[in-house]
Amino acid sequence: MSLELQEIIKKATIFSNDWIGATKENAEAQTFWNEFFAVFGLDRKKIAEFEKSVKKINHNNGRIDLFWKGKLIAEHKSKGEDLAEAKNQLNEYWVGLNKNDRPRFLIVSDFANIFVHDTDTHDEFKIKLKEFSANIHKFSFIYSDYKSDWSNEEKVNIRATKLMADLHDAFKASGYKGENLEKYLMRILFCLFAEDTNIFQQGLFQSYLIEHTQEDGSDVGSQLNTLFEILNIPEHKRQKNISDILKKFNYVNGSLYAENLPIAHFSKKQRAILLECCKFNWNEISPVIFGSMFQYVVDEKKRENVGAHYTSEKNILKAINGLFLDELHQEFDKVKYDEKKLSALHIKIGKLKFFDPACGCGNFLIIAYRQLRILEIEILKQIQSLNKGQIAIRNFLSSIHLDSFYGIEHEDFPAKVAETAMWLMEHKMNLKMLDVFGENVPTLPLKKTATIIHGNALRIEWNDIISKRDLSYIIGNPPFISKQDRNNEQKKDMDIIFKNSNGAGTLDYVCAWYIKTSDYIKDTNIKVAFVSTNSITQGEQIGVL
Repeated sequence: MSLELQEIIKKATIFSNDWIGATKENAEAQTFWNEFFAVFGLDRKKIAEFEKSVKKINHNNGRIDLFWKGKLIAEHKSKGEDLAEAKNQLNEYWVGLNKNDRPRFLIVSDFANIFVHDTDTHDEFKIKLKEFSANIHKFSFIYSDYKSDWSNEEKVNIRATKLMADLHDAFKASGYKGENLEKYLMRILFCLFAEDTNIFQQGLFQSYLIEHTQEDGSDVGSQLNTLFEILNIPEHKRQKNISDILKKFNYVNGSLYAENLPIAHFSKKQRAILLECCKFNWNEISPVIFGSMFQYVVDEKKRENVGAHYTSEKNILKAINGLFLDELHQEFDKVKYDEKKLSALHIKIGKLKFFDPACGCGNFLIIAYRQLRILEIEILKQIQSLNKGQIAIRNFLSSIHLDSFYGIEHEDFPAKVAETAMWLMEHKMNLKMLDVFGENVPTLPLKKTATIIHGNALRIEWNDIISKRDLSYIIGNPPFISKQDRNNEQKKDMDIIFKNSNGAGTLDYVCAWYIKTSDYIKDTNIKVAFVSTNSITQGEQIGVL
């Protein structure tokens, strides 16, 4: 759809005039919606279906008048019928839908009026049909792709952050805090994400809480500890007498559930908040923002500016595109009609290795991994196309593995977040492979993982983590700390790296990464891209560095 706004407004006026006086749902409703979408240049048959079957809350069957997967559902009534009742009916349908199919917008109309409800923000508006063209901006979710709109993505991310922040604050108020709380929240988040992305059976975690814990919250902690223990035991090693619902949870492996954490004693309020978290569709949240989200959750001072970090992905893409991705896409374009060269490119990208020596929560590594998997899918699609779809795609499964990604992080918890977020991104990309090719690699049990080292990157021997003979690229955003803000440990780091070189005391802390990286990549083909403040290219620092 490429209609200009003025053309949409013109069509909206014609549409309103044509439908003034219509009254009967059965006779005219489907034609109404066909022409409604035509206002925006959309062919209804290509995006939405009529009479979508759905199970309602009471388990009775129902039919949604109009269903656009993931975008909107609509209920149409004859003129004069109760729109509030129709909205309640839509709410029942919405709950009955698969979480991944649930739309953001609910629309009700009786020809003369149009009512819209946004399930993300809970904003709603009602207009008369004759006011349609004057209010066309309110329907921007139809004539623009809201999923690619940063402000709307930000709203979803902020909502998720606030849900986790409420849970964090309730735990902290009860006396469960510190590193144990951070690890506990990460385990819960994994379960929330897992049940919304088919790592677990859909809705399994929520069902476990509803059916196997008391409403007053008194046994939630013990039941969760039991679950966490089960998640760390392979299915064939579990006790035979565990409950049927626990048997349905997959073995996770990795280290996420290995440590014994103190039991958390829940209140009725804490249980209610956790169940509220279960209602949110965590599949909408990219693992890329998990780290940033947790920083805002555990640091209450940062919450005033929540959302400020969510555009950082743009800058990460600037760095990795210029470092390696643009070049790989250019190579793909050159060889896309040569199957042998395409297969060689597929093998090549699987051998690339990446290192972030100041990885934080892993955003650079996560995005690099995701973008490589996206390129890989394009390569495999092209190979399949050249063979007219005759070659089974299972012969071309992903060659890009998490154990090709390395990082160092000074703090323990962000290192754990990075490792977990990499697992979750792997699963998201496996699901994308399934959508495209109908082939999928099971996410659980976790096998290969990214190597994220908890330690001081300026004092660790990088060659012990990944040999520079094997490494392809170094990426990241090393910490900026000015000379007047360095603590004693950071001053010692600078002394170790610069060996008391003349004028080194004037340099920002980030410069130590440039020096250590320069030494590491000597006599290799490693390429590097760091994001840094421009202070190191100004004033007295230039000559010294």
